[in-house]
Amino acid sequence: MKRPTLEIKVESEIKKADKGRILFAEDFAELGKIESINRVLSRLKEKGILVRLAFGIYLYPKTDKELGILYPSVEDIAQAIARRDKARIIPTGIAALNKLGLSTQVPLKAVYLTDGAARVVKIGKRTITFKKASPKNLLAKGEISGLAIQALKSIGKNNAEEELLVKIKSILKKENKENIMHDAKLAPAWINKILMSTIS
Repeated sequence: MKRPTLEIKVESEIKKADKGRILFAEDFAELGKIESINRVLSRLKEKGILVRLAFGIYLYPKTDKELGILYPSVEDIAQAIARRDKARIIPTGIAALNKLGLSTQVPLKAVYLTDGAARVVKIGKRTITFKKASPKNLLAKGEISGLAIQALKSIGKNNAEEELLVKIKSILKKENKENIMHDAKLAPAWINKILMSTIS
């Protein structure tokens, strides 16, 4: 009896996964060499089973009758890369504002601070940049307070309008007070003041 080929094994594993999952060659490392798995994933893309998002990054596509393939967000792709690399990431700039619900603008160039490898990943017309950051920038305990710090840093002290500050303070009320107190210590003095004003 013929033993199943690497391609059959990988395809079988993929079909057990939920549609919409982001896949990497490393997900199948126990089945064979990474180079061989990359070739298999490329063949499965040619067969229409996978969609290539970027070099070495694939999607087991979920489709909608009207919309066609449902592509993951930049945030989903960035989080998947971070999980693969066992790295911590935090969005900055528009990506942080977007995640806080303060901007509806979907960034074409999303920038994340990371303790993993610095790199730029191109996804069609979009790019995800991972910038190596000092550990201090990734020590925030609270998701909301961590995002607020990055959002405010990107806006800048002199550009932070009162209306935006009111919204950020309102969002911060959903954050655990202990997290805010911890994270405020990591922030520049002007941001520390904004964070601490939400718990007084």
